[in-house]
Amino acid sequence: MENLIIAIDQSTSATKAMLFNEKCEMLHRVNVPHKQYYPQSGWVEHDAEEIYENVLKAVAGLLEAKYCKGCAFSLAITNQRETVVVWDKHTGHPVYRAIVWQDMRGADFCNELKEKNHTAMVQEKSGLLIDPYFAASGAKWILDNVDGARKAAERGDLLMGTIDSWLVWKLTEGRRHVTDYTNASRTLLFNVHTLQWDKDLLDLFTIPSCMMPEALPCDSVFGETTLGGLLAEPIQIAGMLGDSHGALVGQMCFEEGLGKTTYGTGSSVMVNIGEQFAAAPRGLVTSVGFAALGKVYYAFEGNIHCTGATIKWLQDELGMVASPDEAEQGARAVEDAGGVYFIPAFAGLGAPWWHSEVRGAIMGMTLGTNRAHILRAALESIAYQVNDLIRAMTRQAGITLKELRVDGGPTKNKFLMQFQADCLQVPIDCSDVEEASALGAVVMNGMARRVWPSFAEVAALRHSRGTYSPIASASRMQALYDGWLQAVNQLIK
Repeated sequence: MENLIIAIDQSTSATKAMLFNEKCEMLHRVNVPHKQYYPQSGWVEHDAEEIYENVLKAVAGLLEAKYCKGCAFSLAITNQRETVVVWDKHTGHPVYRAIVWQDMRGADFCNELKEKNHTAMVQEKSGLLIDPYFAASGAKWILDNVDGARKAAERGDLLMGTIDSWLVWKLTEGRRHVTDYTNASRTLLFNVHTLQWDKDLLDLFTIPSCMMPEALPCDSVFGETTLGGLLAEPIQIAGMLGDSHGALVGQMCFEEGLGKTTYGTGSSVMVNIGEQFAAAPRGLVTSVGFAALGKVYYAFEGNIHCTGATIKWLQDELGMVASPDEAEQGARAVEDAGGVYFIPAFAGLGAPWWHSEVRGAIMGMTLGTNRAHILRAALESIAYQVNDLIRAMTRQAGITLKELRVDGGPTKNKFLMQFQADCLQVPIDCSDVEEASALGAVVMNGMARRVWPSFAEVAALRHSRGTYSPIASASRMQALYDGWLQAVNQLIK
């Protein structure tokens, strides 16, 4: 009997249910979107019960696939990380909608904590910055603003958790209140050194410890489920981690010095820094990268606001290209950018600069500057921004980047990938994985069930679309990068 893995990727916009075999091959996928709620400016909410029902709906569709006949199953979960749910453990109903990671209602309280000089303590214990992006301030808001919620929490009647905790609690019919180390490490309440909920952090956000789930390694068995009666016999829920961590694992970045970049509208950059915690560079964070096979690996993480969005802006707003492919053709029409630097600070400069007041600029233009120079400078800006983050991360951790593994639409741009390899002076490996986060959950599932007893064994299953090795000299690339730094510094002075 073939063993298949159902992977739930519970994203911000939809439930994605995928079916994988034990060769890490995706066989089938079903997507079910859920509604977004915006009750006030800056507030973003989800209906947690709708999300659970959509999980059942998506899995039901998946089980209709021809691959499923006569197979055995297990379930793996990856999820939007910082979104928080508070629910009544007796009724099983949330006391309020889930507060999504994009929600800003906790900003005032977070600013109060900063003004009271709690930043250093919080970052030392949690690895994170004080920010409403993380789950703690959303949970505090629910307890402070929903009638009776705080008293119920103090009586031990309420539970809280990120979306993974909520789904496991529902799928196990209330028998298991658990999370994994990666999701826990994105709450602002988890001590990444002790791998336990931290009393000082819980007290800071006035959250009773009795609400918290048990935190476990990613390759644990988190419970058993019949998927709401879809299956006659219960199956294991094995393997769980947050979505960015899932992509790190899905790219098989098991060694210190391996990193991943997902290129999309913006870009998420994460580098495995090994088994020793290190404080992140300014503006970045340290999280538990993943925990498996008895080991815990830490990771630096940073996010860039505009990468693929830069090309979309040139296409949709300026009409300079009709498609992203045309941007690559234009960039190749000139030998270099002619001293032009494109700084895509449309929403301010993000990590590692963090100057929200700065706006986009094209610098270094002369009367000889043409369309091709601007297109080339725009593509180069994507590589420079990734380079900014990688350099900050590796310098802080005292490690050398071995290889950057990449996914996302812009990785099809051969010019960009080669320039990225030249910038970093390391190989760029383009993954053929469509759903890296889900594959990461599948890997943790297989390790939990002892399908793969070592990192090396599962890493051998990874497939690549191609690798780009550096061809430009380090000195030439350093000169170009110095020009980028000079251009950025002109804007932030």
